[in-house]
Amino acid sequence: MADEPKEPKPPQVPTGDKPVSSTAAVSIPPGKPADAKAPAAPPKPAAPAPPKPPVVLQTPLDNEFVTRFRTKFGAALLEATEDRKQAILTVDRARLVEIALHLRDEEKFDMLADLTAVDWPKREKRFDVVLNLYSFAKNERLRLKVWAADAEEVPSVVSVWPTANWQEREVFDMFGIVFSGHPNLKRILLPDEWQGYPLRKDYDILQQDTAWVRENLGIESGQ
Repeated sequence: MADEPKEPKPPQVPTGDKPVSSTAAVSIPPGKPADAKAPAAPPKPAAPAPPKPPVVLQTPLDNEFVTRFRTKFGAALLEATEDRKQAILTVDRARLVEIALHLRDEEKFDMLADLTAVDWPKREKRFDVVLNLYSFAKNERLRLKVWAADAEEVPSVVSVWPTANWQEREVFDMFGIVFSGHPNLKRILLPDEWQGYPLRKDYDILQQDTAWVRENLGIESGQ
């Protein structure tokens, strides 16, 4: 009797390995779900910066120069301050010429660099008249001030520093401050018939300009 054919043996699988069916679904572990994040808390507002201390520009001045000045003039020195390393002396208006001569001859402030004014309309002594002095010998500057009410005259220092001639005229023209003893005190920038003083803080320049142009030129200014 002929031998029956034998079925072929399946291939040997190495120990430890398992055959994988081509049709079997590959099991993939599920990914880790994303963490549900809570809404971010709003940032805390920054703490307010501490207030800056006020800037103090003028401080009392009491040095050798002020001591000499006070010894000579006493109560005529009303204030002595310093502003950004510049000395400021406020003196009695009536003694301005005497003090100016002393500063020129004894303290060597031989140059009047500028003479101007500041208007403080709410103050009883409305005007500061300011003289900016310079010493070539010492290479120093000094600010000399006097206070004046609206109707008070300020002594002219033309006899001390001749350059004050036109400077005092300009202050008269712009502020209406009268300098007693000035050799020729009249307007220097505006016409003689101009009404008012443009650098006073209560001056309405548009109204004055319109009125002057209408009266003198016969036209409207267009301001």
